[in-house]
Amino acid sequence: MSDHDHHPDEPAIRAEALEHLLVEQGLLDPADVDTVIATFNERIGPMNGARVVARAWCDPGFRERLLADATAAVAELGIDSGPGGQMEKLVVVENTDSIHNVVVCSLCSCYPWAVLGLPPRWYKSPAYRSRIVREPRSVLAEFGTSLNPYTEIRVWDSSAEVRYLVLPQRPLGTNDLTEAQLAELVTRDAMIGVERAGAIES
Repeated sequence: MSDHDHHPDEPAIRAEALEHLLVEQGLLDPADVDTVIATFNERIGPMNGARVVARAWCDPGFRERLLADATAAVAELGIDSGPGGQMEKLVVVENTDSIHNVVVCSLCSCYPWAVLGLPPRWYKSPAYRSRIVREPRSVLAEFGTSLNPYTEIRVWDSSAEVRYLVLPQRPLGTNDLTEAQLAELVTRDAMIGVERAGAIES
């Protein structure tokens, strides 16, 4: 897990200050901002991450490459890992029956946009950033993710140099699903680690 040696990007600070100013003066509706963010989250980033996870579930060779060098493996799918995607160095950590991984950026909000979209507000909140490190089991339970008491929880702290993505466990009963159908079961929050990948509807 990485130590931090950076502060929030200056453009991000300016953008947030400008947003607050425009909202205060009635020139910008917060709902419009949320709509843009939701569109980005639903149509761009998380769809890429879901493709990565589904491919790893279906292709053992890709899964091995993903866990060994995620940046290179993701590039195989044509996903840009450059500066705009915020994942020049991407590390994928795998959930198993005995280990559950969760991602945080304890000092700001470092996040692999290219595969997860924009970070949700709660990810950037001081409460999440501090509590997930100190009491991860309680925080996960608040997200509806109750783990076996014997399950080890590993918290990965993203930094300017390294961003993390969780490879969730493949849901049971999905052996007959196509890769595209599997991708539909993968949520942004499952790739952060605060929830499990969705089960198929009965």
